[in-house]
Amino acid sequence: MLEVLRQDYVRTARAKGLHERVVIFRHMLRNALIPVVTILGPALAALVTGSFIIETMFGFPGMGRAYVTAIGQRDYSMILGTTLLFVFLVSLANLTVDMLYVVIDPRIRINE
Repeated sequence: MLEVLRQDYVRTARAKGLHERVVIFRHMLRNALIPVVTILGPALAALVTGSFIIETMFGFPGMGRAYVTAIGQRDYSMILGTTLLFVFLVSLANLTVDMLYVVIDPRIRINE
């Protein structure tokens, strides 16, 4: 946010006489959120798939532990179902990040 504060478009918006709230939300915050949203996608994917390690190491009951147990027991239907569920969750997280790009960055548009 501090880097965006010194940009030319923020100075221009203030020079045009816009209210400080409009400058912050429309110009500064939207441009400062672009790197945050970029990191959000892989972070959500790591959060979803990191449950394998945590649940197995600490013995917590959950999807990750059930997945690892199914691999050890060669339960192919459980492996396939859990893999599809995790793929769906990661794809949903990536789609959400892509949709947030459209909302945040005015340069990005969805073409038909």
